[in-house]
Amino acid sequence: MAGVIASSAALPLSAEVLWQDFSVTYLKGHHYRVGTPTQQVYTIEHAAATSWGDSFFFLDHARETDGSRSNYAEWAPRLSASKLTGKSYSYGFVDDLLLSTTVEMSELQTNFLYGVGADFSVPGFQFAQLNAYRRVNDHQTNNWQLTGVWAVPFALGQQSFLFDGFFDWTNTTADQRSSFNTNIQLKWGLHPLLGLSQPLYMGLEYVYWRNKYGIADNPFFRTNESNMNLLVKVHF
Repeated sequence: MAGVIASSAALPLSAEVLWQDFSVTYLKGHHYRVGTPTQQVYTIEHAAATSWGDSFFFLDHARETDGSRSNYAEWAPRLSASKLTGKSYSYGFVDDLLLSTTVEMSELQTNFLYGVGADFSVPGFQFAQLNAYRRVNDHQTNNWQLTGVWAVPFALGQQSFLFDGFFDWTNTTADQRSSFNTNIQLKWGLHPLLGLSQPLYMGLEYVYWRNKYGIADNPFFRTNESNMNLLVKVHF
């Protein structure tokens, strides 16, 4: 990976965009923790592959039943070893190695994550990725995070579906508990039925979050979340 670091130092300010996708999602669930149980979330996402790696950005705008509003965003650019060096790093199921970074942004704090990642070639998967990070936290002790993401398209008869999601695991520190968060989406593609050129999905998102935000779950303040959301997602 030393060659990747050296190559990234000479990166131009702009890069060729190989593909990109923009989407808007609406979610509504009734079993949220750390806030009112019923919430609506509007999410915008942008994903892109470039000549130097890839990038993913999302912004969540949450609305609670007590009138509270909040915004949370992440930007996760990654530098590809194969793209920057021109060499192949594939071995077995491993397709590429990457330098991974993430910026987490909210009204209360900004956290920076850096580490290494791998892309995998798995039969039937649209993509599968695993990233290991060191977290530089704004107001809490720095810790470690492991993140995995995946997408599996499939068909039942003439209907198209997409099963995708992610998980985040963080370790325990002096001021936060170990946390595990996974969001799993099962989406039905409506665009073929409606004759649309861009994907339109309807489905469900299941969220399991143990010790949400690193806050220990206890009988007086529950932070273990198990939450099913209605989902509508449109791509542009």
